[in-house]
Amino acid sequence: MKILKFGGTSVGSVENLNRVKEILTSDQEDKIVVCSAMSGVTDQLIRLVESIKFKDTDAITRNLHRLESKHSDVIDELIENQKVKNTLKDGLSSMITEMFEISSQDYSEIINSRIITYGETLLTYIFSGFLNTVDVPNVLLDAKEFMYVDSVDNPNLEKVSKKLNRILENNIQSSIYITQGFVCRNTKEEISHLKRGGSDYTATIIGGAINASEIQIWTDIDGLHNNDPRYVDETHPISHLTYNEAAELAYFGAKILHPQTVSPVVDKDIPVLLKNTFDPEASGTVISNKTYRKGLKAISAKDGITAIKIKSNRMLMAHGYLRRIFEVFDNYHTSIDMITTSEIAISLTIDDTTNLDKIVKEIENYAEITVEQDHSIICIVGESVINDKNSYKLFEILNFIPVRMVSYGGSNNNISILVDTKDKIPTLRFLNEKLFQVKEEAVV
Repeated sequence: MKILKFGGTSVGSVENLNRVKEILTSDQEDKIVVCSAMSGVTDQLIRLVESIKFKDTDAITRNLHRLESKHSDVIDELIENQKVKNTLKDGLSSMITEMFEISSQDYSEIINSRIITYGETLLTYIFSGFLNTVDVPNVLLDAKEFMYVDSVDNPNLEKVSKKLNRILENNIQSSIYITQGFVCRNTKEEISHLKRGGSDYTATIIGGAINASEIQIWTDIDGLHNNDPRYVDETHPISHLTYNEAAELAYFGAKILHPQTVSPVVDKDIPVLLKNTFDPEASGTVISNKTYRKGLKAISAKDGITAIKIKSNRMLMAHGYLRRIFEVFDNYHTSIDMITTSEIAISLTIDDTTNLDKIVKEIENYAEITVEQDHSIICIVGESVINDKNSYKLFEILNFIPVRMVSYGGSNNNISILVDTKDKIPTLRFLNEKLFQVKEEAVV
């Protein structure tokens, strides 16, 4: 069985939903189809949550009416059969009524999760009904019945497998199953979610749980590019990546993948294909355990980085000083991305500033601390990249851009530099020219 995931743009219009239908019917293999909410809907739901926080009943009503109108228009345009159209609209109205009832309650994280995961529920309900009207039989699965994720870093594959396989065994008459991305249940079995972009993670969790033959992630770009095409001209898709390379690129800003995407399938060696909904024949990118070529592959950038410099009050750092610093960040559940040390100072970066004030206050008791925000990590990735004969060229950036930190040698597959975010685009373009445009052949 294959897993196919379609992102918000892929399901963002009636025309695109018809494209997805053509992709699903292009072969006869059994498949589970994971869908995001329509593009823009999750943002609408986040605004609805803000209205719930402030008990703004007028804004709640406006938001829900807009949401119902948007999906009702899709039903009108997508469905020809009037009886089916009426049935789907009745179901839509029932869901909107449920959302009104939830919105009248006091805000909590559970309310937040219940609301912002409705986008996927609405889309899959309509899309499944549409497929049935055009002779594409399918079964609509409720992801809340099997997606148990103890934490974002630790999906319970065994539990997902047990629950999902039981559901599939009871619905063996179908070869296509439609379900929702993003939504899950936590350890308390409360409705939760996999953070923004989490539908591709849903797909690999399902794929790992049922030992799928492959996982296809369909977006609006033909694979993962060697640089960010939003800012850099003359980029190209990479035909093959290892799991490690893909994980590094996703963590350090490649928007096409959720950072946790490949983790559920690495040990099972299930290939992940990145495909373009608007150009299905394009080869895209294949992510697997196989290394097709070592060396430089791609560049990505991660924004929202805070640089912290910690200087010891003493001339030399005493024994246990580093441990003491790291314990502060650990106590506040704040991960560190980059780190460099000198005799009396530590420089490090974080991307989560939720507890920054508390961290600073605690460290100030025994060290000087300086905080600089609005930085970006530029990550150069490739299998054994530090051994690539062209990697030295990236350091020419020092002649043109003020580089705050460099991480080299901590990983054979990653060289990272920290720059002010205002210098991110010039850095991406400079590195693209130095590292890729000198090569005649496309990266493979």
